[in-house]
Amino acid sequence: MQVEEKVVYFSEPGEANTDATLRLAREYADRHGIRHVVVASTTGKTGLKAAEAFKGLNLVVVTHSTGFVKPNFQEMPEDVRREIEAKGAKVLTCTHALAGVERAFRREFGLWLPVELIAIVLRRVFCEGVKVAIEITMMAVDAGLIPEGEDVVAVAGTGRGADTALHIKSASTSNFLKLKVRRVICKPDTF
Repeated sequence: MQVEEKVVYFSEPGEANTDATLRLAREYADRHGIRHVVVASTTGKTGLKAAEAFKGLNLVVVTHSTGFVKPNFQEMPEDVRREIEAKGAKVLTCTHALAGVERAFRREFGLWLPVELIAIVLRRVFCEGVKVAIEITMMAVDAGLIPEGEDVVAVAGTGRGADTALHIKSASTSNFLKLKVRRVICKPDTF
């Protein structure tokens, strides 16, 4: 059996692709009966758009961890978080699955350990959005906000906004090797 599926490649990465990415991801989820969606959002701007785009689905908006930029600072303002939640989405703030404690060793001693090496490979071979989409899927499973072993649409981006959407078979961090990227919905072209 053979399946043909359209993949969209954006000529440039970044925020300008957000609306198209959310539209393509919603159309894909509807076409394939996928009920779980995870979306990366730093400040909440993409999260608010996603809350509108994915109404009726189990949407998890994943933020940067508190302290990502500086100690005790959360980049998503509390009022934006409440607005996203009021629209029916869940907001998750936790340790990044592909960084965590290993990032401290890199910063302090210049050591690259296996988990951060996985993140680098995903970024370099595919793009930033692919790495983040995989990461936020595991984070949402770890938090119990999406079930493990389910089809999920994961949306992420490069810097700000969204430019990548993947169809992923979900897994927790402890079952990382069971996570499968089933299909690419859209991503920036890599040069």
